[in-house]
Amino acid sequence: MTGRLENSSQDRRTRVQGRPVVSGPEAERGAVHRITVVGEDVLRRRCQEVTAFGTPELSRLVDDMFATNRVARGAGLAANQIGVDLQVFVWDITDDWGVRHVGHIVNPVLDEIPAEHRRLVDESEGCLSVPGPYRVVSRPDRAVVRGRDMDGAPLVTEGRGYFARCLQHETDHLHGRLYLDRLTRRERLAALREMAEAKDEVFARRAERAARLGK
Repeated sequence: MTGRLENSSQDRRTRVQGRPVVSGPEAERGAVHRITVVGEDVLRRRCQEVTAFGTPELSRLVDDMFATNRVARGAGLAANQIGVDLQVFVWDITDDWGVRHVGHIVNPVLDEIPAEHRRLVDESEGCLSVPGPYRVVSRPDRAVVRGRDMDGAPLVTEGRGYFARCLQHETDHLHGRLYLDRLTRRERLAALREMAEAKDEVFARRAERAARLGK
């Protein structure tokens, strides 16, 4: 999911895996990968569950996803967006109240919110795998996702507003769904045309940032 800037006049502590910390982490570790683009098969398959936790391979995958997300200036990134068929996503996002949230989750499952507690919000949404266009998408303004961290410890993350949108967007990715699927056919075709015009410039900016960071 693509990021956006938030303004806040208050000093708020960053939440890492839901816990407040004094200073936020930076994605210094990890290698930058090419981000898959709509039309590639890996984005349309339900990803496989992770069965081995606490491994160097899983830790490296999470590091690489954070590095790739940072270079692309995303709010979140799913594993299949770097071509890895596993149920993992990361996030680094500032919410509507100016709080930065950073974390990862493995094998995530979204709670079903009862209709009487569900409030849909129409807001602009973009995607790193659909470089360029943003479109208005309706989603619940609250999300609770349950899964595990890379070491296998249980993890529950709750988001509201834009953070909730991010959690839902990335979970969709792991089920082979894109935000484009939530649009009308006319809107979807218009977004794809816009992407075709913008993607080369977007890719060039990503490459420039990667080079600047030595990635």
